[in-house]
Amino acid sequence: VNDRNGYEPHEGGNIYAIAQFYPRLAVYNDVEGWQNMPYWQRSEYALEFGNFKVSITVPADHLLNATGELVNMKEVLTSEQYNRYQKAKTTFDKPVMIVTEQETEQRMKDGAKGKTKTWKFEAENVRDFAWVSSRTYMWDAMAVKVGSKTPMAESIYPKEGGNLWKDLSTKAVAHTLKTYSKYTFDYPYPKAVSASVQWQGMEYPMICFNGGRANADGTYDEFMANGLVGLVIHEVGHNFFSMIVNSDERQWTWQDESLNTYLQNIAEQEWSSDFPSARLKASQIVSYMQKPQEEMMPIMTQGDLLTDFGSEGYSKSSVGLHILRNLIVGQENFDYAFKTYAQRWMFKHPTPADFFRTLDDASGTDLDWFFRGWYFSTEVVDLGVKSVTELYASEVSTPMGKGFKFSTQKSNSDIYESDAIKDYLKENPGLKVQKPNYFYEVEYERVGGMPMPLLVTFNFEDGSSTEIRYPVEVWRFPHRPLKKMYGFEKPLKSIEIDKNLETADVNLKNNSWSK
Repeated sequence: VNDRNGYEPHEGGNIYAIAQFYPRLAVYNDVEGWQNMPYWQRSEYALEFGNFKVSITVPADHLLNATGELVNMKEVLTSEQYNRYQKAKTTFDKPVMIVTEQETEQRMKDGAKGKTKTWKFEAENVRDFAWVSSRTYMWDAMAVKVGSKTPMAESIYPKEGGNLWKDLSTKAVAHTLKTYSKYTFDYPYPKAVSASVQWQGMEYPMICFNGGRANADGTYDEFMANGLVGLVIHEVGHNFFSMIVNSDERQWTWQDESLNTYLQNIAEQEWSSDFPSARLKASQIVSYMQKPQEEMMPIMTQGDLLTDFGSEGYSKSSVGLHILRNLIVGQENFDYAFKTYAQRWMFKHPTPADFFRTLDDASGTDLDWFFRGWYFSTEVVDLGVKSVTELYASEVSTPMGKGFKFSTQKSNSDIYESDAIKDYLKENPGLKVQKPNYFYEVEYERVGGMPMPLLVTFNFEDGSSTEIRYPVEVWRFPHRPLKKMYGFEKPLKSIEIDKNLETADVNLKNNSWSK
């Protein structure tokens, strides 16, 4: 088995995962024309939609699944197996075994005896066709309610899948269809299949090839469970990106992989709130962004040219979308914008510009600054506290009445003036010297080229704290010092920037000040 298709040697009979076995039509779109870039294995495919009618003849002892609906089910299954599948179509809580382990063992024992079976599949409006076949396979399935549709979630796997696959695979397929549909569009195809093929993680319309096996005795641990569930969610999720929202994978790896990974993280967290999602938090991309500039490539780079394929094709964009959702746009607005993109471009060929414009348009937020820095450059986030000046206020008489002067020492008669003080007095016209008692001017710095909202936590000597969140617009004049003045009723002990690691700041050394 290679990273796209092939066969897995198996003692009881090989497992065949067959894809890219026929001439496929190149995409012609109204932006770039023909997409005829050669395939170099790492960047994937640009494919056109079509309808398929496929007949596959295999040894009679093989069990087979593929893209599309099996239209001659009564011919290739026993009557009991056929009835089980009909039952599965109305079973929503747990998988129904269509072909059992005992039946598989008997089928392997009997052998094909020189006979064959022809399996017939039909699929509409799909961009590709793939199939799996083995005499070692068993099969389970359950129904999933998605809007007005009831697609089938299915798994096909050998005995070595053990309880790992029996317990988790089909449930993970069903969970993926429900979760992704909630954030994009109702899944339009009649089924989604997770097929066990070791050393694989590859997607095709309605079917994906997934690795992961149980222990020899059929048991599994938490690590194995999370590994299979995460893999199934990701590969089944590709039905949405890019099987339906059909971006050009050959050119832009990130436009399907990272969008899919972004939703994968959400689905994993809805599967279990403590699921160890790997490309979710801002802090999870920091180690990559701390690399020397010459070792990084912008996300907007053709897939074969990326220097760190996992980070640049998957992680950085996925994390960036979570930053937009959780920090910049807000979950409700971002979810609406993301769903708008998915629905606007389903069964079409969107470009990166279509994605960026839709998020701007549907969220009602100008995000050009984010896309420019996060996707088109390798600039990093590095915000910090540059200096803190404690100030002392006293009342003075002015032609306009009572006013205030500020100095840097209690006994000093010098007058300290700054734009930050002027802004503070404008914002606090009823200021009294007695309350607040403690004044500070803080200068912040943006060392990195990537702007982010400024998240400031003030910690006081009595153990309490307060947070102020400034929008990214505070950095709109990057060459001017950013100074803010504050008045508190209690003495300040320390200041922290991005205390909860929400901005992917690459340098925490300048993120704090203490008295």
